[in-house]
Amino acid sequence: MIDDEGNQLGILPPYEAIKKAREKNLDLVEISPTAQPPVCRIMDYGKYLYQQEKKEREAKKHQKTITVKEVKFRINVDDHDYETKKNHVLRFLDEGDKVKATIFFRGREMTRTGLGRQILERLIKDVEPHSIVEFRPRQEGNTLHAILAPKKTDKEREKERQRAEKAAAQSTASHTPPPAQVAKPAS
Repeated sequence: MIDDEGNQLGILPPYEAIKKAREKNLDLVEISPTAQPPVCRIMDYGKYLYQQEKKEREAKKHQKTITVKEVKFRINVDDHDYETKKNHVLRFLDEGDKVKATIFFRGREMTRTGLGRQILERLIKDVEPHSIVEFRPRQEGNTLHAILAPKKTDKEREKERQRAEKAAAQSTASHTPPPAQVAKPAS
């Protein structure tokens, strides 16, 4: 058994452990039920749950949600229209979003799928310095599409590596397994 300050109290019978927890007006939480003998800790379980939730919310704040933006082309797209849509793709990639470039074939255009593939290959080549190709152009029914993701800069890679190291250091320093069962003190 471990008390609320982290000191080991040794092996105690369950009724004695509950009694000590009630004296301090705290909860007795079973940390490791499979250990021989089971490990219990005296703590304020409500406070523990609140802190866990707070950590999760804080971690969520730092996450960036990546959305997939779609840019639609036609096989008979004019040069100016192509440039405009290419600029949209570049802007989306700079904002950190993924881009799905789609060409929709109608009617007899299905016989000219090669033209659509050329347009997507041209787009991929034009935005190559800013993107990574997640999915090469592929045909599904009457649509041809490719998915592009933004390239990470050296700064972003360095920040991500530092965050991962920091998270690993925190998890090893304060590793407390999640509690399994709780015995509430009588009020």
